[in-house]
Amino acid sequence: MTPPAPRAAITATGLRKSYGDHVVLDGIDLDVPAGTVFSLLGPNGAGKTTIVKILSTLIAADSGDVRILGHDLDTEPDAVRAAIGVTGQYAAVDGLLTGEENLTLMGDLHRLGRRRARRRAAELVERFDLAEAAKKPASTYSGGMHRRLDLAMTLVGDPRIIFLDEPTTGLDPRSRRGMWDIVRELVSGGVTVVLTTQYLEEADRLADRVAVLDRGGIVAQGAAEELKRRIPGGHIRLQFAEAGALDSAARALGGSRDDDALALQVPSDGGLASLRTLIDRIDAASIGVEGLSVHTPDLDDVFLSLTGHPSTDDDTRKAAAR
Repeated sequence: MTPPAPRAAITATGLRKSYGDHVVLDGIDLDVPAGTVFSLLGPNGAGKTTIVKILSTLIAADSGDVRILGHDLDTEPDAVRAAIGVTGQYAAVDGLLTGEENLTLMGDLHRLGRRRARRRAAELVERFDLAEAAKKPASTYSGGMHRRLDLAMTLVGDPRIIFLDEPTTGLDPRSRRGMWDIVRELVSGGVTVVLTTQYLEEADRLADRVAVLDRGGIVAQGAAEELKRRIPGGHIRLQFAEAGALDSAARALGGSRDDDALALQVPSDGGLASLRTLIDRIDAASIGVEGLSVHTPDLDDVFLSLTGHPSTDDDTRKAAAR
């Protein structure tokens, strides 16, 4: 029996936003299932942060219908705010307060009561591995600790949907992976995460679905693997032990051969069906294959193909490699 599809945490239809003559969002449609990670990708100015601000009630859309956990964004904004949490690009942490005091203050703002706020702060300090620094001023925290504390503050009110707007910008690789682990833990507990990021590896690792924005519209949407298969350049690489097997494979399968490496590159979408078909053809021709690997375009290729320019993440990595 097929399990029921997860209910929608967020649905948006025809979302539009302009500033004067500048169109930021031009008819955005979203459908985010509950208990998943939904990632918004796009170049600077594509509208990612604007979408987050609208969905989190920080600004109003010019037009469009939005429901969050069944609540109408326009007529039930208080119910929406009670159900969500937002972690922006810059940590909303008071550096003069300790980590514990920041969390307790957030509990007060949520009207948890002094005792409950302290208990919730203690739980989050432990959960986010901040116990040793909890009584130190937040100004002494590292970048990774700042981001963990910021996210912990977002969770004080136990939101069911969390908007993470480029949460790992500026973090070192170790701190970034730590944030990924926290996101996975949240989702496993049923929380829905809407993630905006310019790090394509981040979206690839975390997101159940990805929407690519460009010039105010969504140019593609789907699972990361699905988007990769839409882009030309995927292939299966076959490795051979001797030249005769490579010759036989080239005659039977076509593709591009590398005589020096004794390898054959056969175009493929990287899907299971095409792989199975190729293996059947290899068996039918009685070709001895030493090794096989599947190569699909990555999200950088998807981004370049859909938007016409490489991602910021790709630019950053190329600069670091110089």
